[in-house]
Amino acid sequence: MKFLDQAKVFLKSGDGGPGAVAFRREKYIEFGGPDGGDGGRGGDVVIEAADGLNTLIDYRYKQHFKAQRGHHGMGANRNGARGEDVVLRVPVGTQILDEDQQTVLCDLTEAGQRRVFLRGGDGGHGNAHFKTPTNRAPRKFHPGWPGQEQWVWLRLKLIADAGLLGLPNAGKSTFLAATTAAKPKIADYPFTTLAPNLGVVSAGEEEFVIADIPGLIKGAHEGHGLGDRFLGHVERSRILLHLVDGTADDVVASYRTIRNELEAYGGNLADKLEVIGLNKADALLDEEIEEKKAALEEASGAEVMVLSGATGQGVHKVLYRLLTVIKESKAEEPEVIHAPATRSIPRPPVGQKLPDDGGGMQWDEELGEWVGGEDDDLESDESEDGALDEELSDEEALEDGDVLDESEEDDAEEEDAEAEGEADGKESDKDGTGRHGA
Repeated sequence: MKFLDQAKVFLKSGDGGPGAVAFRREKYIEFGGPDGGDGGRGGDVVIEAADGLNTLIDYRYKQHFKAQRGHHGMGANRNGARGEDVVLRVPVGTQILDEDQQTVLCDLTEAGQRRVFLRGGDGGHGNAHFKTPTNRAPRKFHPGWPGQEQWVWLRLKLIADAGLLGLPNAGKSTFLAATTAAKPKIADYPFTTLAPNLGVVSAGEEEFVIADIPGLIKGAHEGHGLGDRFLGHVERSRILLHLVDGTADDVVASYRTIRNELEAYGGNLADKLEVIGLNKADALLDEEIEEKKAALEEASGAEVMVLSGATGQGVHKVLYRLLTVIKESKAEEPEVIHAPATRSIPRPPVGQKLPDDGGGMQWDEELGEWVGGEDDDLESDESEDGALDEELSDEEALEDGDVLDESEEDDAEEEDAEAEGEADGKESDKDGTGRHGA
């Protein structure tokens, strides 16, 4: 099943049903009076956190959800039936954001949690409701109150105790596969994970959940690479495990790249507790390990743990360090961490280039869209069209009978002579004497 962690949907609760205008007419009953019933209430829009779901793919192909309208009232004081609710089943950890993606309207963090998001409209009154001692035969009724409607964003933020961060090919998926029963893709060639993965880690007799997200690159907060949209899946985590590729030439630059992206992303990621791990120690010499570990400790100001996800070196020590921090955090705050609203930047239009690709596309926060930038192909087409227009203008001038200059006449005579020479050459070629000389 394809992983999808955000979707934009339109929600509308049901309108209230109209009241009825009716009168009791029976034999031998002289004054029956009004007996029009009230309309039924419209259905609600309910959002439910369902256990067992881990993607929002159901809302990729259907974006409009409308509850049923309330039924109309009828005679004999019969009220209309209530409209049926529409229930949206979403994974645990889903946030409902306003259309501007800056306001959290609802945060579902427990399985089975239900929220009435939009309430249906009340039904209208029938004419029986408006009868009075002075108005015994009213023909007035109410059409019912309208329901509510709204565009919202559904954004899934996985619930995990620890989150894995790092550049692509830093060994995050290898670490996840070595410590959990998860089966992320691992190969002997460089590539990056395309979707987040969850795994349950067993440390002694205790367990905790760890999340692996696709690797970040420089400029991810501006939409480069896969962007920073997957960082939302570690916002609920209590601690971050930052893996640095030990085989990189400059481990300090790799560390600072991720830290800069966390600060540019916003939210609370930059302030979370962090464990730094120098990964792939099995591919390094002891001297290289000591040198790169010292450089990382100096740049980060924290202890750097050496490990290797492939061979298991130092892995258990890292797991127990994570477990200790998680237990202390849960003792202080046992509830699930409510992540703040974070706005994701969509990819630029197809064919447009980002700044590092030589293009001029820039993200405008006020407009909420990509601005600037032009395709090189379009510019070349425009230049070719301009040259073609100039040539056409010259031909039109000649057709109008303009007089050429003497230099232009000489050039024209030379061109005619060359044309005649080429014609003679072609005729001589037929005889076999004009090719490459006599």
